[in-house]
Amino acid sequence: MPVEILPLKLVVTPLLIAAATLVARRWGHGVGGWLAGFPLTSAPVSVFLAIEQGPDFAARAATGTLLGLTALAVFCLVYGRAAGRLGWAGSAAAGLAAFGICLGALSAVPASLSAVFALVCVSLALVAALLPTTRAAVSSVKPPAWDLPLRMAVATTVVLFLTAAAHRLGPMLSGLLSPVPVFLLVLATFAQRSEGPAACVSVLRGGVMGTFAFAVFFLVVGALLGRIGIGATYALASLAGLVVNGAILAVVRRV
Repeated sequence: MPVEILPLKLVVTPLLIAAATLVARRWGHGVGGWLAGFPLTSAPVSVFLAIEQGPDFAARAATGTLLGLTALAVFCLVYGRAAGRLGWAGSAAAGLAAFGICLGALSAVPASLSAVFALVCVSLALVAALLPTTRAAVSSVKPPAWDLPLRMAVATTVVLFLTAAAHRLGPMLSGLLSPVPVFLLVLATFAQRSEGPAACVSVLRGGVMGTFAFAVFFLVVGALLGRIGIGATYALASLAGLVVNGAILAVVRRV
């Protein structure tokens, strides 16, 4: 790992997680889940892969990341449907098991960037329709002191692991593993423990809606990286993601 890149890995991801967490605490479960739809770990992983492994590697990894978002949608669906029947531990375990099984199945799927993007959009739309309907609320429960440091530490560990193992994993598997729902899982379990299944589902629904912009981000990365510069690609991908997520948030908050 180049020495000049390591400090960025140790700073960028925890700062993103900290900022998103503080915003989520201020504006409630639905907005928190929506923020979890941003690629808070996957985007740093992709940038560092482009720098360390090359743009072509990162572009191919973007297809794997999009496939991983289908597994993320399944995680949200299974967790959300289980939350009304099981406690937070059982619901989280069911969601993570579904995520892992789906990743295993998707790892053998050869697909083009455009086909995978279409699959993700259909999966997210179906999950949004199948999740129980709830009303978002601002949380009145104070999170424990260890909550934020834990999120920052886990997310940074994911980034360090995936970028360090990328050469052995290859581009597709590196991308496939990057949407591990670290931030969304912590938000959902805390909401369920402190305020019940409805709050948990509100987080998960927000995460599903936010993931449309996550998918757009990696569609742009996969299509442009290697054709234009790294900086320009990620700037355009970020702009596209912000526009989509802003539009979705505006629509969701009117409903």
